[in-house]
Amino acid sequence: MLSLLPAEKIIYIGDDARCPYGPRSVEEVRAFTMEMAHALSAKGIKMLVVACNTATAVALDDLRGLFPFPVIGVIDPGARAALRVSATGKIAVLGTVGTIKSCAYDNAISALSPDARIISLACPHFVPLVESGQYKSLDISPIIQSSLEPIVHLEFDTAILGCTHYPLLHDAIQQQLPANVNIVSSANETVLDVLLTLRKLALLNDSEVKEAPLFYTTGKLDVFSSIAKDWLEIDFPDVQYIVL
Repeated sequence: MLSLLPAEKIIYIGDDARCPYGPRSVEEVRAFTMEMAHALSAKGIKMLVVACNTATAVALDDLRGLFPFPVIGVIDPGARAALRVSATGKIAVLGTVGTIKSCAYDNAISALSPDARIISLACPHFVPLVESGQYKSLDISPIIQSSLEPIVHLEFDTAILGCTHYPLLHDAIQQQLPANVNIVSSANETVLDVLLTLRKLALLNDSEVKEAPLFYTTGKLDVFSSIAKDWLEIDFPDVQYIVL
């Protein structure tokens, strides 16, 4: 979104104090997501993007019924992206425990293509690898290999990275899957949804002035700043502490 919509003011809340959401109960994830949505709503937003697969799976419908602005999740875009590149309709979904348990991807893919065959796999070790930064400093091949072992011998031609952390592990995951498997993320498709929705509702900011993103974290400022610099390559991110 920073690249495609530079004129839009992006306000982001990272709930670092309570992540990861994947192992938490549906009730906890829904409650935490609602807290963040209300905090963002109070800042006068015109659209909400639920940039988390687990939160999308359990709270998207509730959020859409609660707020007057458009709410976009990441699961439907991911399902569309996978079906677009899959030649066989045999698709693997890699996600957190919460996302896999919800069957949200299964339902989204089946709604678009009833004949699709879906293999779902929870990968609980992936998010801690990314959050801790170990994915850059350690040989993570054994962890990735053991996590993917249950599906590597099964037949599928596309794998969805069903967690917003997983693209940072893309290369390591690709190495452990058969060479013919397409790996897709919901990220690009979600951004296109944002663009098209803003345009359709005449909410798109067409100014030539570039807006700097504003970040809020429930955790430690220095840790979040380090992550923002690392992942987004922003030298001096504007990061503030928020209590939910």
